[in-house]
Amino acid sequence: MRLVLALSLALALPGLASAQGSAGFSGAYLAARQAVIDGDHRAAARYFEEALRDDPGNRTLIENAVLARAALGDWDRALEIAGSIPADAEGRELANIVEQVDRVRNGDYEGALAAIAEGRAAGPLVDDLSRAWLMLGQGEMSAASDVLTDLAAPGPLAEIAQYHLALIRAAVGDFEGADAILSGEEFGPQPASVRGIRAHALVLVQLDRRDDALELLDNTTASVPDPALLGLRDQIAVDEGGAYDFIVTPEEGVAEVFFTIARGLGTDSGGPLALIYARAARVLDPGNTDAVLLGAEMLENEGQLALAAETYREVPQDDPLSVAAELRRASALFETGREDTAVEVLERLARDHPDVSTIHATLGDTLRRMERFDEAIGAYTAALDLVDTSQTRYWFLFYTRAIAYERTGAWEEAEADFRQALSLSPEQPQVLNYLGYSLVEQNRNLDEALDMIERAVAAEPQSGYIVDSLGWVYYRLGRFDEAVEPMERAVELVPTDPILNDHLGDVYWMVGRTREARFQWNRALSFDPEEADAERIRLKLEIGLDEVLEREGAADAE
Repeated sequence: MRLVLALSLALALPGLASAQGSAGFSGAYLAARQAVIDGDHRAAARYFEEALRDDPGNRTLIENAVLARAALGDWDRALEIAGSIPADAEGRELANIVEQVDRVRNGDYEGALAAIAEGRAAGPLVDDLSRAWLMLGQGEMSAASDVLTDLAAPGPLAEIAQYHLALIRAAVGDFEGADAILSGEEFGPQPASVRGIRAHALVLVQLDRRDDALELLDNTTASVPDPALLGLRDQIAVDEGGAYDFIVTPEEGVAEVFFTIARGLGTDSGGPLALIYARAARVLDPGNTDAVLLGAEMLENEGQLALAAETYREVPQDDPLSVAAELRRASALFETGREDTAVEVLERLARDHPDVSTIHATLGDTLRRMERFDEAIGAYTAALDLVDTSQTRYWFLFYTRAIAYERTGAWEEAEADFRQALSLSPEQPQVLNYLGYSLVEQNRNLDEALDMIERAVAAEPQSGYIVDSLGWVYYRLGRFDEAVEPMERAVELVPTDPILNDHLGDVYWMVGRTREARFQWNRALSFDPEEADAERIRLKLEIGLDEVLEREGAADAE
């Protein structure tokens, strides 16, 4: 679609600014171009609008300003700018989307249907599905059902249309018909999604099949512990259930259309169109916090971490998804360099939700990344105290706590956690490599360490660091000729790592390839002159590895 290319079109017009003869316009336009390159919607909106003040009729500027405002979720401002494009102008797809959303949110179903008929609405992906919900708004349930039934036949929108046909049946109280679709009876198995499971559970409650709803939620959350579904499960367990309230209005239905299409386009490859659809879903249905999370995730993937953090904060604290949103907000804050703020968010969450292990585990990960290892150990311990530690999936908590213990010098506790992680998941390459490498560095249990690292390499043969561990254990065992091949492969996989290059230099020295050894040691220094072993590398370059090892052996004997 032309919409997806709108920002790149702006970049393709380098002569635009100079043609205006205005230094102010030129500066704003160039700044907008740079903001587009950087993916900064907020700056792009500001600079495109600044440029528009000097050239108010410029269509490229208008379209990009609308796009930037819609991407920010600032729908009112996007609508205001879109209004400056003539209704009969070519290439106003984005303006059409903005105006169609405004019609729907204001209850102008007739106007929205007319726009679809005239090809000036949100585009074919959205319009065909939306038409059914708009017809419902006019009391035409039979016609709405016919539209979705036609779309539910094999075709590109079949699965989404089947889902919306179930929702539209449920909205008018046909819960048997909705269950026939959601259970797979009518069209076959439906794609698993959190919102689909939620809708089905609520439909089952309306059919007085409360136990079936609980079983559905239990089966789902056993593998996907989604907080919204867990909250719904708790609610159904203690409450017979009130009126069905998932998607009941045309506005909510059209919002769900935008949401499902945005999710289908994907967070990685959907581009600005997917983000705009996610924003539209939230505008039409303020209660759709899934749309908030989807939009924020898209912003994260664009590198818009500060804006993503702001978006996550839009989720109300009493919403079942608030914990998930705050965890993601903390991650985004951390990546923007606001590490202490991220910790504050997580510590507040831990106080407010002391029984949620994921919060403590995430706090532990964050503190570990900040090298606050003692505090990280406390957070990991709090997480482990809340879970059934016999379950396989908790190997990672033991593994990460073991790393924190190892970094504080508490090797006995670290080794116990590493071995507990392996008892839960014996072939985890990360654990096998970390424990095996640690044993090699301590010159202990080298045969066991070799076995661990060989298994790790078999599981992750493209990991340069794991392959390096294999070469290093051969080195420690004095099997220098066998160490050459894995060491060379490790450096091929991670060519700029100073430690790996240093190790390869040591191996080369031991097999008599001293010129190549010196080359690798110099490479290691060139990549990180301040590396922890830099002084030792310089000494090896000066007197050779044999003399360094002899001095170190003498020092150890004293």
